[in-house]
Amino acid sequence: MPETQRIVINTSPLIALVAALGDLTVLQSLYTQVLVPFEVCQEIMTGGSSGFAVAEFEAATWLQKQQTCLTISPLLLNSLDRGEAAVIQLAMNKNIQTVCIDEVAGRRIARLSGLSLTGSIGILLRAKREGFFFSMQQAISQMLNRGIRLSPTVINFALEQSGENPVSEE
Repeated sequence: MPETQRIVINTSPLIALVAALGDLTVLQSLYTQVLVPFEVCQEIMTGGSSGFAVAEFEAATWLQKQQTCLTISPLLLNSLDRGEAAVIQLAMNKNIQTVCIDEVAGRRIARLSGLSLTGSIGILLRAKREGFFFSMQQAISQMLNRGIRLSPTVINFALEQSGENPVSEE
C-alpha cells in the first residue's frame, strides 16, 4: 500500500469510513489532497433510503469535490459503474497515482490502468500506523452493522495488521 499525499476516492470507501469512524476527518489528516469526482458526489448526495453519510460528506468542505462531469473512457464505462469509472478517469487525468476503491472489479481495472490502490480498510490501517487511536474491531463492527460487506479474510487481515486479535474461523 503506497504512502501517498494525493488520492481520488470512490463512494463506498467514503460511506465505509463514516460508518467506521463517524466522519471523514481521517482523510484530511492522511492526505494533502482528496479528490472526489462529480459522479461520486452525486452518488453520495443521493444518499440511498437512509441518507447515511450525506451530512458528514457535506461537512468535509476540505474535500476537493469536482464540479463537472468527466468525459469517461467507454472502456471504463463498459466495465464499471459510473463512480468507479470516474475515480479511475480523474486519477489518470490529474496524474494522481493512487485511488481508493473497495469493489473487486474497480480494483482490478485500476491495477490494469497502472494505478496504485487502497480501500477503506487500507485507510484505517494507515491511520492506525500513523498514530490514530481507535479500535479496529469496533470500526469493523460498525461497518458491518451499516451493511458494508467485508470478507472474513479482509477482517482477519485488518485485525492482524492493526495488532488486534483476528477472529478465528471455526
